[in-house]
Amino acid sequence: MKTRKRHSGRPGVIKGAIVVMILLLAAMFAMTFFQQELTVEAAGADITIASKDDKAPTYRAGETKDWTVVVTNHTSNNISQAVVEPELGELSEDWPFQTDYQHYRQVVDIPAGASVDVTFSFTQRMDVPTARYTVAFTVTVGDTQAAVQKFYVNTTEKEEEKAPETGGNVSDIGAGAEKEGLSVLSAEAGGFSNGGASYSGGSESGTGSVPRVIVTGFTTDPAEVRAGSNFTLTIHLKNTSTKTKVSNMLFDLNAPTEGSDEQTSAPAFLPASGSSSIYLNGIAAGQTADISIQLNAKADLLQKPYSIELSMKYEDSQAQQIEASSSISIPVKQEARFEFSEFELSPESIAVGEEANVMTNLYNLGRIKLYNVKAVFEGAGIEKEEVFVGNVESGNSASIDAMLEGKKATKGPAQVIMKLTYEDEAGNVSETTKELKLEVTDAEDVDDSPVMMEEEAESGFPILPLIGGGVLIVTAAAVVLVKRRSKKRMTDEEEALLDELERSTEDEQQQSEAP
Repeated sequence: MKTRKRHSGRPGVIKGAIVVMILLLAAMFAMTFFQQELTVEAAGADITIASKDDKAPTYRAGETKDWTVVVTNHTSNNISQAVVEPELGELSEDWPFQTDYQHYRQVVDIPAGASVDVTFSFTQRMDVPTARYTVAFTVTVGDTQAAVQKFYVNTTEKEEEKAPETGGNVSDIGAGAEKEGLSVLSAEAGGFSNGGASYSGGSESGTGSVPRVIVTGFTTDPAEVRAGSNFTLTIHLKNTSTKTKVSNMLFDLNAPTEGSDEQTSAPAFLPASGSSSIYLNGIAAGQTADISIQLNAKADLLQKPYSIELSMKYEDSQAQQIEASSSISIPVKQEARFEFSEFELSPESIAVGEEANVMTNLYNLGRIKLYNVKAVFEGAGIEKEEVFVGNVESGNSASIDAMLEGKKATKGPAQVIMKLTYEDEAGNVSETTKELKLEVTDAEDVDDSPVMMEEEAESGFPILPLIGGGVLIVTAAAVVLVKRRSKKRMTDEEEALLDELERSTEDEQQQSEAP
């Protein structure tokens, strides 16, 4: 009986444990379900997505443009970490944009009752036709997709680039480029132009059209080509045909010959190394490619644009040979080169308020003309002085003559800066500086003595005391001489008077003694 009781109690314990486990699992499931219900209730249909200003954006081939959608939280709860993203689709036909990233999701917080702008940047693919596409955006909160909204977007196909419907030559230089909508710059600024394309020997393709390769632009490194220096020329090419690939391409560059005699004449541009020919495997239909070559600009070139003729030979998909040509104009710059003569300064020391004359000559040793040359003199001890020189032709000189007025006394010879500015043909301003020394003294420190006295004083001879003493001696001698002459004249007068009195007395005595 005891054994039977032990066996009958064990199943009851097991049943109790199973019930407890079932209750625990049910509670966990209920909590999870309740949490999910709260998330859905917080988001659910109470989140909306709209396109900014309710507009369907329009894109063009290759265009990058922002698209803003507005996500609104209509609930009374704050929503954090909401994921907003577009659906890329499984096929390229579902997504009209370039797929630059694996996903375009953005995570935002949306306060209760508020709206948030979410902006995406998309670039339309080049092969997309003019059409209307549907793009869906979703909002996900936690693991729940809270909202889905589809929008329309308009796309615009790439402009058709048509080749001339002829097997003959198109001889008008630049006409092809204008038909392709390309910018052909003026010869003064440099640029390019495109000629025609034709099958060699006058043959034609089955369609009668010629796949054209044109120049769409070029760059130089460095950007400014200087005479006598090397530079890298990169030419941008494009196959304008939308159907035919071109291959086995050979390009040759020819520059005009420059120089006045046989010894100095040579092409304006020569390859820095190797030949002037460039080979390219091919360019797919509607695609672009670049070719590069390092050139050297002739040292004695004048400052102006120089053209390079680019001849092309290539084959179409049926191995028929095509010939074409283009022209490139490259501006060449010459370095300004000039020198100054030594400054002539007179005098080398002035007092405040006085003027000193400074002169120098400008020698234009370069091959370019200097425009609107101006010299400005500045220093701590002088008033600012400007001198307009004007234009200076290549190989000529010009005089710079200025009067510098003392403004403030300096401690010995002080620095004066002459800043020279000039312009090139394009109006670009350049400047250079040259220094000189000028002493400015206070007005009372100036010695007004004659030059001879200054020289005598510098020799150490006491000329001033000597002159003063001589003047005193001469004056004293003159006084003594005058006094002596006056005394002698008085003595003579006295003696004459006494003689006259004596004669009168003798005459009176003789008259009294007479009978």
